[in-house]
Amino acid sequence: MNRDAIHPQLPSLRADPAADDTVARILGGACGPHALAERIAAVNREIVRWETNGGLRSWQAGADTDPRIATALQDYLAQCRSLPGWADPMKMARAEALFMDMSMLSCTLLFCASLPECYVLPDLSAVLHAAGQLEQHTDYRIRSTAAMIFPVMLRGGLGTPEGGGVAQALKVRLIHATIRHLVLRGAPPAAGAGLAPAALPPLAPAGGGMYHALYAHGWDSTRDGLPCNQEELAYTLLTFSYVFLRGLRRLGLGLPRADEEAYLHAWNVLGHVLGIEHGLMAWTMEDAEARFAGIQARGRARGRRPDPRPALAAALMRTMEEQIPVRLLKPFPVLLTRLLCGPAASADLGLTARVALVPRLLFAGGFAAIRAFDTAVRLFVPGFAISRMLTRVAGYRLVTRFLLDQTRPLRLPDALLGQVDDAARAWRHDPQAPRWLNGIEARLAGHPAGPAAGHNA
Repeated sequence: MNRDAIHPQLPSLRADPAADDTVARILGGACGPHALAERIAAVNREIVRWETNGGLRSWQAGADTDPRIATALQDYLAQCRSLPGWADPMKMARAEALFMDMSMLSCTLLFCASLPECYVLPDLSAVLHAAGQLEQHTDYRIRSTAAMIFPVMLRGGLGTPEGGGVAQALKVRLIHATIRHLVLRGAPPAAGAGLAPAALPPLAPAGGGMYHALYAHGWDSTRDGLPCNQEELAYTLLTFSYVFLRGLRRLGLGLPRADEEAYLHAWNVLGHVLGIEHGLMAWTMEDAEARFAGIQARGRARGRRPDPRPALAAALMRTMEEQIPVRLLKPFPVLLTRLLCGPAASADLGLTARVALVPRLLFAGGFAAIRAFDTAVRLFVPGFAISRMLTRVAGYRLVTRFLLDQTRPLRLPDALLGQVDDAARAWRHDPQAPRWLNGIEARLAGHPAGPAAGHNA
């Protein structure tokens, strides 16, 4: 018997009672994946109307909605829509400003650091593998992640009635609870209820789609804890806060301590809305580093056979490589991911295959030379960074391909889509760079420099 079974209060056996109870009220009694899918579709029709934070207070289900679903969703909103009393508006505003300032660079770090680190935990990867979300629908996973990050980090995303961060986060929280319900084929046990449920035998898939795949997969809770449990949710939060800040440091673009802690604070506010326990949050980079390493070590110790992680990472790398027109530079996403995530995580993800010598030398030599040049020039021109410019170029290509494709816009309310588009247009100009560097960036990225480029000498 493993350690989690003896100590059911460990985070790997704690889930999210508020969201889990809501989903159990909605899906309980449904017989088979087809009936579950119909009820989930009904929920999706309702929550798509959760557009702004302020609108959550007056939201009412449609007249033709099953009263059981309507009441469960209304109770969920009443319980979960408020920010915690410790939320600091000034720190949240500072984090939003930092995200906007990093702009396209933020997207490069999302692709080459945050998302890869998400897949280091074997149990998290197992859920994604079961759903086929990353191997078969990589861009869906990327776009779903962006559909939460942008509403949260745009100006006033969490703290104003006009923002959409709380509304989007509460949708994601219900998705997590739905995944737990499907893969467990029922609600998770209440905290303190004793041992985790026994392993479920796999079923033959009853049809296509993610819901069927998750239901058919089953889950061994005695071995693996609960899917999307508190520890995994806290870890995922760190991949978008701590890993982002760590990536800036590794690129030579680290922020002052106060800014780092403001960024961690804002994401912890989001963590509260997502149902993550306060005691699992990190408030300093030192605390975040220790928590992150500890969770990874516990995840690696459990392991899985077969290991789903290399296939998931390979799909993500291929997706990025397809956006690079120059064949010689196609290995750069793997090389940048290795740099940002480190050797241990790269090995977990199967990103250790030998890269051809010329691109490897170009990447390593170029990175070292750029770091040295940036350091020297910043003595005379504060804020100067070629490394920032190059990662912004990479981010622009990824953003335009996956997030701003007008033929398949992000699944966001129209008002939020407009804000995202406005932000992306503003991101074409880097206010920290001189005019000539903005001009080089515009040519490399293939976008117009824009009138804003004239503001910097």
